[in-house]
Amino acid sequence: MKYAELLGQARDAITVRRVFGDPYESDGAVVIPAASVGGGGGGGGGTGDGADGRGEGEGLAFGMGAEPVGAFVLRDGKLTWHPALDVNAIIATVGKVLIAGIVAFAVTRRGKRRD
Repeated sequence: MKYAELLGQARDAITVRRVFGDPYESDGAVVIPAASVGGGGGGGGGTGDGADGRGEGEGLAFGMGAEPVGAFVLRDGKLTWHPALDVNAIIATVGKVLIAGIVAFAVTRRGKRRD
């Protein structure tokens, strides 16, 4: 794949249609889903001698990710924002806090036994 082709695909991939989904109706309201979209890329090139004495080289990569963040809801002429709930992030955060608390408790209890 050539550089121009990949850059064209990257440009097409990062559009407002990736951030905001198609509106749809639900229970008399219009719902517009939204996502956080990010991406990045890099490229290379080359000339000169390779290990076998030939000059060559080329390289290009692109990556993209998205996750839902919520939805706008239009009901009775009023627009409201409803954030998405990331249960996995909540569980991971609570788990880290619990582990830190257990470690802190164990360390302080251990120090008191020595006195």
